[in-house]
Amino acid sequence: MKTADFDFDLPEERIALRPAEPRDSARLLVVHNGELEDRIIRDLPGFLRPGDALVFNDTRVIPARLSGVRQRPGPEGETLTVEVEATLHHRDGPEVWSAFMKPGKRIKEGDRIRFGQLVDGACELGRLDATVMSKGEDGLVALKFDLTGLALDDAIRDVGVMPLPPYIAAKRAEDDRDRSDYQTMFAQWDGSVAAPTAGLHFTPALLEAIRARGVSTHAVTLHVGAGTFLPVKADDTADHKMHSEWGEVPAETARALNAVRAAGGRIVCVGTTSLRLLESAADEERVIHPFHGDTAIFITPGYRFRAADVLMTNFHLPKSTLFMLVSAFAGLETMKAAYAHAIADGYRFYSYGDGSLLFRSAP
Repeated sequence: MKTADFDFDLPEERIALRPAEPRDSARLLVVHNGELEDRIIRDLPGFLRPGDALVFNDTRVIPARLSGVRQRPGPEGETLTVEVEATLHHRDGPEVWSAFMKPGKRIKEGDRIRFGQLVDGACELGRLDATVMSKGEDGLVALKFDLTGLALDDAIRDVGVMPLPPYIAAKRAEDDRDRSDYQTMFAQWDGSVAAPTAGLHFTPALLEAIRARGVSTHAVTLHVGAGTFLPVKADDTADHKMHSEWGEVPAETARALNAVRAAGGRIVCVGTTSLRLLESAADEERVIHPFHGDTAIFITPGYRFRAADVLMTNFHLPKSTLFMLVSAFAGLETMKAAYAHAIADGYRFYSYGDGSLLFRSAP
């Protein structure tokens, strides 16, 4: 399909810069059989049935945006420095992360990067050093840090800031409030550089109401990479390359979800992250298997869903892989109509915005 098929005009004022307070007071657009219904997140339990299974992503966002200086030997023994920024993407080893660098063109193999707080042109406070191992054609740079394992994790927490999406970061600076706002109540395992944003709407009271409805809850883990913010640049979706992300579906979760499906219950995914992971773990017979590893699944219209029956998700960017996914799930024309309604009716978009509840269209 053509990437232009997934384009739409979004006014700047529709981009949410802060989440709703309380979290479950955000709006919820319900999309079912082409019909649209305006509700709020707190109404979610009424759309679920006893015996359904709710699946959320329990990844935790790390402060993955690091600022520092690139160091390179110059003439006469001097050190040449340039200010740089790295957004961590995927952990490739105990001391190795792949990252997107800015300015990327000024980075080359062998460069030393010193991350930390800039003081008179040098990074001395909260110092964290790395060496550029390689630079790929996909824009990713492999950084080998001088620290490893838990020591590296601690240093990243000290030096890094929350990696707010570009459409928020361009409008305001990250602050202490984002440390909690950009984290779901389910967050348990460090590794994401972007929040699984549908989960941001949940509160303990909402989760209690869902369970009281007779709906079981289950966790999977997908560490979201920075590639989620990259636009699709190819004219044809078939030419787009997805960046891989690490995920895990525990064996007990796979068994429980298969039992729910066998008993006639529906699998309700909280967010595109949990959906993509379950679809990666399911086979052609719709059986979900334990999964542990990387996935680069790319879902576009025409895809036959194997695991998910219902999807709760936020509103996504034009021409993005996530808008392509929801169009595959509920139908392209349906989603175009839903987004047009949301824009006209003042829904708030993107990571801190409102949500939608989508029921899978007939294949």
